[in-house]
Amino acid sequence: MLFNSYTFIFGYLPVVIGIFFLVARCSHQLAAAWLAAASLFFYGWWSPRFVLLLLGSVGFNFAMGYAIARQRLRQPSSVQVKALLMVAVGGNVALLAYFKYVNFFIATANDLWRAGWTFADIILPLGISFYSFTQIAYLVDVYRGLAREYNPLHYLLFVTYFPHLIAGPILHHKQMMPQFGQREIYRPHAENLTVGLTIFAIGLFKKTVIADHFALYATPVFDLAAANGRLPLLEAWVGALAYTFQLYFDFSGYSDMAVGLSWMFNISLPLNFNSPYKATSIIEFWRRWHMTLSAFLRDYLYIPLGGNRQGKMRRYVNLLVTMVLGGLWHGANWTFVFWGGLHGIYLLLNHGWRVVYDKLRLPPLPGSTVVAGALTFVAVVIAWVPFRSASLGAAVNLLSGMFGFHGVVLPTRFASSLHMLQEFGVQFGGGSLALPWLDVVLWTAAGLAIVWLFPNTQQWMEGNFPGDGNRSATGVLGMACRFRPGLRHGFVVGVLLLFALVALDKPGEFLYFQF
Repeated sequence: MLFNSYTFIFGYLPVVIGIFFLVARCSHQLAAAWLAAASLFFYGWWSPRFVLLLLGSVGFNFAMGYAIARQRLRQPSSVQVKALLMVAVGGNVALLAYFKYVNFFIATANDLWRAGWTFADIILPLGISFYSFTQIAYLVDVYRGLAREYNPLHYLLFVTYFPHLIAGPILHHKQMMPQFGQREIYRPHAENLTVGLTIFAIGLFKKTVIADHFALYATPVFDLAAANGRLPLLEAWVGALAYTFQLYFDFSGYSDMAVGLSWMFNISLPLNFNSPYKATSIIEFWRRWHMTLSAFLRDYLYIPLGGNRQGKMRRYVNLLVTMVLGGLWHGANWTFVFWGGLHGIYLLLNHGWRVVYDKLRLPPLPGSTVVAGALTFVAVVIAWVPFRSASLGAAVNLLSGMFGFHGVVLPTRFASSLHMLQEFGVQFGGGSLALPWLDVVLWTAAGLAIVWLFPNTQQWMEGNFPGDGNRSATGVLGMACRFRPGLRHGFVVGVLLLFALVALDKPGEFLYFQF
């Protein structure tokens, strides 16, 4: 089931909320059980058979977590505790490896060695990466003695809770399980329902109106690159920028919708998205983009590998390994390895530059923040190309166009005024694609203005955004646009919701569903 569908908005959501608070008047345990059952129904709407896989994963991990906890009480540092943890984590990794990477490894072996191996196509269960990582973190924290709540119903709800189940955020037990035991979440709060609906409406607008419109420009460019078509410089950059904005508003929209939906139940989800394109370095970008994944990779991969505790060279190796594995987590394709490796190299350069900058004691230069932000943005745009591309060949093809190796073609209407550019190899014509150039320019300018100048949702709703999202909006636009409950902002949100609902005629999946 999709958040951006009439079935979810007008059918599933009102029924689940209404029954949840109605049942909670009699029993909080029954209300939690109802929410867990509704979450399983939400997941099963896509494919009922994978509900059994999800329940099996939940049962296995809860049992292993309980066993680790009991053994740890008897002998905290025993070999048995470590063995149980290895079996438990290994089970999750094996599940991921089977469903996500078996076909990838077989295809790679066939390409490299012409092995001729065959294997049945395996359907990737929705959200398997998210609920597997969530449970791996829980197991490790039980082993460390950080997780001490073992209520099976709360654990089931913690893993299957529908606002996060399909595309995150990656939840941490200490953020969620204590909330399910609080009496306050089982009483309806009109203010939380209103704020939750507002955040949901903003996210729905981002997805259906903005992200899906940028897809109209991104998809044909990447499709042509995959078909080995030669894209000139401008069209290549249009496709890359369009996907950059499509992914931003798609993922940002989903994150807002998840937070808003959860807040309707008085439950706060962790912040997962904080204006990443405003970052002035790649280091800062990863503190703003998919924040729960970044935290997971840091706490459960980078630090266990040694972090920065074993010298600078080992630190850089750990960074690169973490980013490559983070790329592979996104999908079974060498394009994701390329993307993760590229961001790993970016991080190495970023850390190296900081060392040089500190040693030289260079003074801050005028406009350096703007330049750093622009360079970071361009680096991110370039990296999104392999992330979106169907193959490494398609990625190289499109990147070649972006760097001018396929020439420069300007629209015919500019031939009379810019004909002198022909001496430098510029051509005039329709290009490889018939793009609506005025529309492209206007939407790209609007996208840049929103991601660079406007406050994000949690800044706009300062003081009203749930959990850790109450961050101040800065600048003139931030002060002018700040949310205040009342008729004016109610009208604005109503208009956004109306446009978003009208655009639901052709709902599309969120991009992060594929991970």
